[in-house]
Amino acid sequence: MADFNLTLSDPSTFILIGIPGLEAAHIWISIPFSMLYLIGLLGNFIVLFVVGKEQTLHKPMYLLLCMLALTDIAVSTSVMPMALCIFWFNLKGITVGGCFTQMFFLHMISVMQSAIQVAMAFDRYIAICNPLRYATIITNTRIAKLGLVGLIRAVLLMLPLPLLLSRQPFCGNHIIPHTYCEHIVVVKMSCGDTTVNRTYSLVVAFVVSGLDLTLVVLSYSLIIRAVLRISSKKAYEKALNTCSAHLCVILTSFILFLFSTLTHRFGQHISLHVHIILANLFFLIPPILKPIIYGIKIKELHDKLVKYTCRK
Repeated sequence: MADFNLTLSDPSTFILIGIPGLEAAHIWISIPFSMLYLIGLLGNFIVLFVVGKEQTLHKPMYLLLCMLALTDIAVSTSVMPMALCIFWFNLKGITVGGCFTQMFFLHMISVMQSAIQVAMAFDRYIAICNPLRYATIITNTRIAKLGLVGLIRAVLLMLPLPLLLSRQPFCGNHIIPHTYCEHIVVVKMSCGDTTVNRTYSLVVAFVVSGLDLTLVVLSYSLIIRAVLRISSKKAYEKALNTCSAHLCVILTSFILFLFSTLTHRFGQHISLHVHIILANLFFLIPPILKPIIYGIKIKELHDKLVKYTCRK
């Protein structure tokens, strides 16, 4: 009860209650959550280590993989430590500023991930459809600049979320039925008019995912057409393996993103604890799958991973 009384005496604090209805099972839920989190961190740090150590992997495609690994580490770390503190130590308090900061970084990194995946599709398009000019068009410097543009876009699109919320009144309701400060959940707590907040977040979600997915689909449509024309069986298999790895990762990310977004806004008949578990899994499953998919599908990376993980 002390946590809930805090909301009345300290208006600058929110209370994250974890998974409503499953408070008694928090300690058990924390076991798979913490294991998934650690596995995801390990897989992505291994990718970063191997690419960093191997000079032969200092190429644009692997630079993009490293960017993706960093965003996966950042996005899961922006959510899981706080969730585990709730599960293990019952530490539920978070300042309003801390809540808005977490919300901003969480959504900003997600938009950044989407931009990186578009850049990866463009990289593969040039590599397969215009291979003779690949080395001059796609350089590490250009990839770094694309990453910077993606970061600026993400910051500009997501900055209005906490700024608009900071103008909203929350009256006496400072209890967040979640493990982290998810934008639409915090919006629902406000006792003011949140039409602008809801409209902006929904438009941005669909514009970003819609535009980026369209660019990805267009790139891979042209890539698949080019791949089907390759006469060399070895070159065909190499191109197909690389593209299928990117497609698997992109489809996994976009499908989970859209599913999480739509269930939060339109899934009124889905239990709240199911919403929250799915939302957390959205930040845990992709960071595990991506290193596995790339490690299996991209032969050059696979060989280097085997070299470092299997040597005595």
